Amino acid sequence: MSLFENKFKSALKSNVVLLDKIMYYIIKRKGKQIRPMFVFLSAKLFGKVEEGTFVAASMIELLHTATLVHDDVVDEANFRRGFFSINALWKNKIAVLVGDFLLSKGLLIAVKNKRFDLLEIMSDAVQAMSEGELLQIEKARKLDITEEIYFDIIRQKTATLIAACCASGAQSVCKNKKIVTKMHFFGEKAGIAFQIKDDLFDYKQKSITGKPYGIDIREKKMTLPLIHTLNKVDKKTKNKIINIIKNHNTDDKKVIEVINIVKQNGGLLYAEKMMRKYYNEALDLLSDIDENEAKKSLELLLDYVINRKK
Repeated sequence: MSLFENKFKSALKSNVVLLDKIMYYIIKRKGKQIRPMFVFLSAKLFGKVEEGTFVAASMIELLHTATLVHDDVVDEANFRRGFFSINALWKNKIAVLVGDFLLSKGLLIAVKNKRFDLLEIMSDAVQAMSEGELLQIEKARKLDITEEIYFDIIRQKTATLIAACCASGAQSVCKNKKIVTKMHFFGEKAGIAFQIKDDLFDYKQKSITGKPYGIDIREKKMTLPLIHTLNKVDKKTKNKIINIIKNHNTDDKKVIEVINIVKQNGGLLYAEKMMRKYYNEALDLLSDIDENEAKKSLELLLDYVINRKK
């Protein structure tokens, strides 16, 4: 990871002073870098980390950072991980261009290294993520998301990138299509578990997670605990919840009322159960792989995904 960080910093360099300044700001406020870890551990499962693995990890991190910058513009968010977002400091136009720069950098790394196999994996991920985001926006208007559609959205929006991490990591050291496909499925299931865990944070106090309380409800995002509750409660309660989300989603007392209804009707317990289901399915996909240090670390990383505190 230390070597990767140096390579990643080099990939962000620009001759434009403003862009260089923004890249420095991004590097200083980087997240947990879970995605590059998935890349390296998936590679080490089947061979020795090569230059192609660093290419894959850099592509993933550039793509992921680009989506976060663009998401903050779309969501009009002023903070990211407790710091000012790019759009808050430099306004929307610059933030959009920064996101474009990061995305193009990710694609160019693959082209310059002639790793078109990795480029294909990443391009598929970008398409799926865009479609997932648009599907969520479309459904949020009507508040008619079923559990099936919810899983479609998070598979495309979140899980597809972690699937790309694991598939590209394996692809960087191994040309066996069955193995690459297997690791793609592993990453997809891990990614779904990861997103459900994020959904659960919305029902925790801000002091625990750093994420504002009930932000998904305020943004009219239909997550698994809420969807399960709407399917379970009587018609009167269901209409009450939908009315609050549509018309009173900025009222703190009303938002807390919805959160309490979800808790009382087992919405959180159901979401935790589904998260465990995907965690176990991901773990099962590793069962027939030979034991090694990378496998142990990947299992620990998977465990962290569902037990993290923020």
